[in-house]
Amino acid sequence: LDAAGAERLLAGGDLRQLYRTLLECKAGRNVYAERFFGEEYELDHLIHTYPKPVVCWGHGIVMGGGVGLMAGCSHRVVTEGSRVAMPEVNIGLYPDVGGSWFLRRAPGRTGLFLAFTAAQINAADAIFAGLADVLVPHAAKAQVLDAIAAAPWKSAPDADRATMSALLAKAGEGAAMPASKLREHFDLVNATLAGDDLLEIDRRLRALQSEDAWLQTAVRTYSKGAPSSVALSWALWQRVLRMSLAEVFRLEYQASLGFCAHADFAEGIRAVLVDKDRNPKWSPATLVEITPGFVEDHLRARGEMAPELVALA
Repeated sequence: LDAAGAERLLAGGDLRQLYRTLLECKAGRNVYAERFFGEEYELDHLIHTYPKPVVCWGHGIVMGGGVGLMAGCSHRVVTEGSRVAMPEVNIGLYPDVGGSWFLRRAPGRTGLFLAFTAAQINAADAIFAGLADVLVPHAAKAQVLDAIAAAPWKSAPDADRATMSALLAKAGEGAAMPASKLREHFDLVNATLAGDDLLEIDRRLRALQSEDAWLQTAVRTYSKGAPSSVALSWALWQRVLRMSLAEVFRLEYQASLGFCAHADFAEGIRAVLVDKDRNPKWSPATLVEITPGFVEDHLRARGEMAPELVALA
């Protein structure tokens, strides 16, 4: 799984077309969105469960839907140029594409931190968070592809996965691992996001002081992000721990259609990608205003489950 160009693997889905349907359908049924999310999550689940080795070359920008594709691969390569993030809080969505699953499995509360702050992380961070497996210099890509083509594959999934792991480990030998901000600030992140009181977490996160520019950017982004995104990320964090991957994708499908039926998703796309004024008007404007009923309305079923997702196991 590779990029078509040199700068990025994938920065996310085609939100401009989706935006047009959000304006047309408002709170009504959105057939395009149903197909958009149903097919996307079916693909993500297929990658997660594919029996053969699947390599993702995660060079450059890997964000949103790009992380969803990479996260499911059996062998996830990052490079010195990787920039990984789940930036949905900026557009009034939540970390979907299985984000409720893989961010929940990151160490401590680092996954929750990434969901709340849209923090951009490097190769070392991605490996620490469980989003990637190995750092390989981007300059070695052609050599790695040649080695894959020449490897003694046996059509036996376990053996072939081991062969791929050994091949990539050899390619990454001696690669300079960058410093991991996520590991450096692990204790602080856990302390800030500790507990079961979202409003208290919100207070601590907004008040977080640091001389580290990376943390400052994370706090600033969180403060400007959609409260609805934070509230739903929190609700999903609490619900998915004992769910299967298929169950998580089905719940995310309902949540994504819920966001399509509410105002913040369209407003976030407008502010970031359409008008580009970076000044979204979130509704509700604060976490305090968000009620349990508001959260549940995002998560409820809207019509039938996507046929692509019904049969997932």
